[in-house]
Amino acid sequence: MSETSTITGTLAASGRLDKLLAEASGLSRERVKTLMAAGAVRVGKTTATNPSAKMQAGAHFIIDVPPTTEPEAQPEDIALEVTFEDAHLIVVNKPAGMVVHPAAGNLTGTLVNALLHRCHGQLSGIGGVARPGIVHRIDKDTSGLLVVAKSAAAHEGLAAQFADHSVHRRYMAVCGGYPAPADGTIEGIIGRSFGNRKKMAVLDEGSGRGKHAVTHYKTLEKLNNSSLVECRLETGRTHQVRVHFASIGHALLGDPVYGRTGAVLRPILQRLGFVRQALHAASLGFNHPVTGEYVEFHAGLPADMRELIDETMR
Repeated sequence: MSETSTITGTLAASGRLDKLLAEASGLSRERVKTLMAAGAVRVGKTTATNPSAKMQAGAHFIIDVPPTTEPEAQPEDIALEVTFEDAHLIVVNKPAGMVVHPAAGNLTGTLVNALLHRCHGQLSGIGGVARPGIVHRIDKDTSGLLVVAKSAAAHEGLAAQFADHSVHRRYMAVCGGYPAPADGTIEGIIGRSFGNRKKMAVLDEGSGRGKHAVTHYKTLEKLNNSSLVECRLETGRTHQVRVHFASIGHALLGDPVYGRTGAVLRPILQRLGFVRQALHAASLGFNHPVTGEYVEFHAGLPADMRELIDETMR
């Protein structure tokens, strides 16, 4: 059973308490406020309950974080496009718009709900009641391939391959403008943005936060003020492709968080009703965690991305 964890540290700057605690602890400001209201935050020898209190740099803090209670996912009869399935794992071509696992605000209609119905509850329990079988994720509005573990052996074997970056992942994306060079590598530390904790960002090496991320890309075709690119992920950080391309000034078309569509392309996206990042997980390769055989799966571009490419061709 999970136990309460304790976060301790020293405020690095002066200012509003909830903001300083969020930056120092890695928690969201809303989570910090909730914990303060519950009497779980101490600054110095005093229990801190006022989020807007002004504090000085150097103050020591203690935050007691209780374990989160995961909602138990329920089976739902939702159609899935299954690329491969055996006794140990299942590979699914996830549509854009589907959340991978239940969480606050998305307790139903997720991939996990659908898999519990299809697999009759027989997914690896290592991920917990809300994330059975989930070894990796792709964003809600990213389409494409995702592998899910049905047995503990598969879960452990796949998790080890994702951890050592030996899984082969290839994405197709449409970005704004023309990357220079046309083929290259984007590297950088990706972590939670200091300015907006709901976003990820490329951080300075000396920030002490985030994880190293590497994306290799190749321009496949130049379109109208945009490019079709193939991306090979050496690492798998949250929003990696989206953040990396935004960091070089070529954000993905339709990206509501990191993108800004120019005047030339905006009418095209509006006419098509294209309201998601143009990103698709096109291929996935790994050593089968039980048989040891190398397997690779492919998923063609979904209709909305094919239509977008057709509309933006020169």
